[in-house]
Amino acid sequence: MKSFILWDHDGVLVETEPWYFEATRQCIRELGVELQQQQYLRDMALGRSAWEQAAALGVSVEAIARQKEARNQLYQRFLLEQDISIPGVETVLQTLAEAYAMAIVTTAKRSDFELIHAERQIVAHMEFVLASGDYARAKPAPDPYLEALRRFQAAPDQAIVVEDSERGLRSALAAGIDCVVVANAFVAGQDLSQATFQIETLEDLPGLLASL
Repeated sequence: MKSFILWDHDGVLVETEPWYFEATRQCIRELGVELQQQQYLRDMALGRSAWEQAAALGVSVEAIARQKEARNQLYQRFLLEQDISIPGVETVLQTLAEAYAMAIVTTAKRSDFELIHAERQIVAHMEFVLASGDYARAKPAPDPYLEALRRFQAAPDQAIVVEDSERGLRSALAAGIDCVVVANAFVAGQDLSQATFQIETLEDLPGLLASL
């Protein structure tokens, strides 16, 4: 019996992943790195940073830090200017909140998260949010989801994770939690074969959960 839903954020509840990549791509180019999406996604799945490519070219720590800050500012501009909504999300959350306790488990920075949700109602359906800094190691390590289980005082078999990427899937499985992967074009090609379930859209989730 599943009683808890642990939600990934970027790519599941809001469509932010392409804009984070684009901000990184533009700013890392100034350091001599032409960031390719396929390599970026491979590194992301393994928990590696794109900035390691700049470090491998001998770029200084200070120069990398400056461009990371430029990326952070550009990304926040994208968050304000671009449509990052995913159709149907709030309707699905409203439906599921009647039967499940829910939380968001994200690698996003808290400042970015708060900017995204300043005028959205998504968080109102959640018991809590775990963001970067709320656990020791980021996904694909199991720490974020283990911390969510601890806060809910739940066993792994009482929860289900909703993810879209290989990095998140690895994290959920390492924590011993079943994982539903929602199709997302940005991460197409990643290895999601170990997912417990795969669905095409979030609107398929209530029916899936009802069948368990």
